[in-house]
Amino acid sequence: MKLPFRVILTAAVASATLVACSSNQKKPAPPAPANEVAATTTAPARAGSYTVDSLDSDSCLRQRIVYFDLDKTDIHSEYEAAIACHAAYLRQFPSARVTLEGNADERGTREYNLGLGERRGNSVSSALSAAGASTSQLNVVSYGEERPVCREHGEGCWQKNRRVEIVYTAKQ
Repeated sequence: MKLPFRVILTAAVASATLVACSSNQKKPAPPAPANEVAATTTAPARAGSYTVDSLDSDSCLRQRIVYFDLDKTDIHSEYEAAIACHAAYLRQFPSARVTLEGNADERGTREYNLGLGERRGNSVSSALSAAGASTSQLNVVSYGEERPVCREHGEGCWQKNRRVEIVYTAKQ
């Protein structure tokens, strides 16, 4: 019996994630660039507390970038509050739609970086779904290394390019 490549790849990624999660060591999260809003707020205290304008006014919802470590797809705990806020917004506005744009730094082949960007986007999609967002509201797109926000060649710059951007394509 021959298994499809996606099934084997999914099993391998799930196994690697479980092994990585079993470690007690915590790696420091990459510093957020100075122009980014920090995720310092938590999810709204009561359901139904968002308005359409909250996307631009709520500090938690304004955080729309999730950064990743080199060659990693796991989400740091510092982004959990922002993901919970976006999931709450999506639950409140079922017609809202989000595109999760996965990106990678310039290292690696084009194909590898496109795949890595997709895996990162899927990781954020899974986190949003687990927090209550509907999968029908989420779309994942990978740009790989094609849309860098920093074009210098060094770790400080590469950290900014390893990201998923949360882009609202329909707000309500």
